[in-house]
Amino acid sequence: MSKTKNVTALLFLCLLGLNAAAAKVDTLDVYSARMNRTLKAAVVLPDNYQKLNQAFPVLYLLHGGSGGFRDWLTKVPDKTLLHRLADQYNLIIVTPDGDPTSYYFDSPLIKTSQFETFIVKELMDKIDSSYRTVKDKKGRLIAGLSMGGHGAMYIASRHPELYAAAGSMSGVMDINTATWKVPAEFAKSRAENFAKLLGPPQTGATPYPGYTMVTLADRLKSNGLPLIFDIGVDDFLIDTNRDLHHQLVENKTPHDYTERPGGHSWEYWENALPYQLLFFHKVLKANGTSIP
Repeated sequence: MSKTKNVTALLFLCLLGLNAAAAKVDTLDVYSARMNRTLKAAVVLPDNYQKLNQAFPVLYLLHGGSGGFRDWLTKVPDKTLLHRLADQYNLIIVTPDGDPTSYYFDSPLIKTSQFETFIVKELMDKIDSSYRTVKDKKGRLIAGLSMGGHGAMYIASRHPELYAAAGSMSGVMDINTATWKVPAEFAKSRAENFAKLLGPPQTGATPYPGYTMVTLADRLKSNGLPLIFDIGVDDFLIDTNRDLHHQLVENKTPHDYTERPGGHSWEYWENALPYQLLFFHKVLKANGTSIP
């Protein structure tokens, strides 16, 4: 065999070895009895999952509006991002389907849009029964981008007994679309979506109190969960994030808030997620549920 062929063969074997050592991705079908339909979720398993016979912490990572369960794997510029973070922090990352515009509520009007129940009960039960997970809030995290950022903070605010910490990247902290810096047509379409999900809006600055984070600052304080959220300075949702941040400062709720260069884009979220994982890792370490 020539020297060139030997080098080519060696490189091929090295690539195979690197691939064998990387995190693996499963795709699950998760039946929702509440919605009477089956949804999908991707599960990123760290390389050490097969090597260490112990329970792993779990991050539930939610997608944004008009998205799907594979967004975090296929739309981020670095397609290995979740794999590397799962390996680096020895945790399972679950990216479930949340429908394009559910905002992760349990809709009182639409039986097929019950995503709070799906995330906190049906999906969690499926993950805990299918994998070696830390079946306790001390090893369970939730975060998301945009619509998913709202979903993560909203769900954690209502179920502090289930999560160790919550995070949001470019999250919709106020579902009053009048506060968004967007074209009128887009604001109107999303407002119509909220009316479809939740009913006619109330008059005033907060049309859906209890369903939007800027009305839940006191609940976040009383829950006492570690919180992290960030936003790009060119993001159309920046005012809603600043509003929540200011409320949490005023009511003395500990939280990590950051504004960075960037807009509402995958380039921004690719940069933001590792910072959130570092924050979460510190929480897991303090809880005694991180894996070295």
